[in-house]
Amino acid sequence: MEYNKMVEKALRGVVRDALEVAAERGLHGNHHFYISFDTRAPGVDIPEYLKQRYSDEMTIVLQHQFWGLEFDDTAFEVTLSFNKVHERLHIPFAAITAFADPSVQFGLQFRLDGGMGEQALDGLTTPNPPGDGEAMLPAVTDAPGDTDEDGGEKTGQVITLDSFRKKK
Repeated sequence: MEYNKMVEKALRGVVRDALEVAAERGLHGNHHFYISFDTRAPGVDIPEYLKQRYSDEMTIVLQHQFWGLEFDDTAFEVTLSFNKVHERLHIPFAAITAFADPSVQFGLQFRLDGGMGEQALDGLTTPNPPGDGEAMLPAVTDAPGDTDEDGGEKTGQVITLDSFRKKK
């Protein structure tokens, strides 16, 4: 059993479901999404000038001004404005490195160690498995810009399987 791949697929499904709600109902109240993705990942289709500017990773914000949000089981597309020019982006879910909705202090971080693999799990490409028995799981973190009780920026908490394992 490759539980780490199952968990990653399920958590990427959370991102897909959140985008589905946003596409159908819009983003109400303070809800907004930060979505970071690997610009070099297979299937990412963004304008060349954005690839040059963001050669490794790019973060987009879906809040007030986004259009034509569409998705399927493997990717989503959205039109955003860059310097008053509307551009269509195509982003596979497997390319996403982080997702956050700061309005409810929710965030997911996906580790893409080892680069993007060729393995597919029901249409989602997953990273190559780690070596030495290390668990590679997405980590639940605090959203960027969140603050703690003292007003300082939260550093985020990474949850790994090791914290749940019985000590020998």
